[in-house]
Amino acid sequence: MEKMLIEGGRPLKGTVKVAGAKNAALPAIAACLLTGGWHCINHVPKLKDIQTIKSIMTKMGVVFQEGDGVLKINSDEIKEYVAPYDLVRTMRASILLLGPLLARLGRANISMPGGCAIGARPVDLHLKALSAMGVEMFLDKGYINAKVEHLKGADIFFDIPTVTGTENIMMAAVRAKGQTVLRNSAKEPEVSNLAQMLRSMGACIEGDGTDTVVIEGVQGLRPAQDHTLIPDRIESGTFMIASTITGGEILIDGGRHDHLASVIEKLQSAGTQIEKREQGLFVRGPEAIQSVDIETMPFPGFPTDLQAQFMALMCVAKGSSVIRETVFENRFIHVSELKRMGADITIHGNQAMVRGKDHLLAAPVMATDLRASASLILAGLVARGGTTEVRRIYHLDRGYEALEKKFQNLGANIRREKA
Repeated sequence: MEKMLIEGGRPLKGTVKVAGAKNAALPAIAACLLTGGWHCINHVPKLKDIQTIKSIMTKMGVVFQEGDGVLKINSDEIKEYVAPYDLVRTMRASILLLGPLLARLGRANISMPGGCAIGARPVDLHLKALSAMGVEMFLDKGYINAKVEHLKGADIFFDIPTVTGTENIMMAAVRAKGQTVLRNSAKEPEVSNLAQMLRSMGACIEGDGTDTVVIEGVQGLRPAQDHTLIPDRIESGTFMIASTITGGEILIDGGRHDHLASVIEKLQSAGTQIEKREQGLFVRGPEAIQSVDIETMPFPGFPTDLQAQFMALMCVAKGSSVIRETVFENRFIHVSELKRMGADITIHGNQAMVRGKDHLLAAPVMATDLRASASLILAGLVARGGTTEVRRIYHLDRGYEALEKKFQNLGANIRREKA
């Protein structure tokens, strides 16, 4: 076990380079199961979740070579179609292996996924869509057992937009017989990044980035030779909020305005100055942070993965703000820890009323999930009265690459120690 120790009060200044997007890397790696040969993916972050999916696929017979952000993947020989519980339980995104395995082998045995305790996040939408494509499934001892002789195209409507659901079915559909139409599909940039990779492999996909994706199945695919992941917009947003909360000046190398428009609008309303630069985004924090209301929504709305970080910001803003969470039902678990630092937050159902205070107080706190970890670190960067100690930071390593080192390079007093 490790912990993070932070002494607040320093404005952050400098340049930070954003890693490749975790939520683009995981489906891209899974997509390599679709066909044999050597695949090459660039800008791959060093994260616990990446190691987990590699461990699962290694058990299946996949070979990995990596170095300097480049991941080479050979999937010539798939010996197994089982994703075991001991690995899957730590990461919900392992469900992304289901579609590619069914497309390649016609069989898959995937443990029901786990991950952060931020909500139920059921996989029913995945299973319903695959059933419409001819897949037979049953649940046995916590495993999804699925098989199909030939995947067939189908017209599929998602009850709610689902990122992993859209990606999973898109990967299955590229080798199905006939046309598949995904309606009310997710529009996130990570979905389009996967579609770009699949097209480079010979897939026929149109409409990604809209709510209707059309896939024409093809008989064969070729390996992805040179696919580059998009920068992680959640990491970019976290550093944008860090600059705002500390009154700093940060150039975010790789920050993309088109991926963060809703976040930029809210931060500007809070008083932050944001400029588009050739390298990315330059963010200057205000002298006085203004309170702003937010409501999380699927892309292009305000991302749920930045809600906890934005709440930390509102804890030291002037006035009161309302934060409404519409994506995950349990994503206010971090509130009790922020209150340990003196935050004034009241929860009513899926809404949190945050009354801004002059400052937060250093305290020992415990991370409950990936993004909550980041929110507590942001709070620690401005806390007074000693050292903030954030425990259970293993959540952090699932989604941020060397976060404390990046903050150190920006001037923060932060270090990692054994708990």
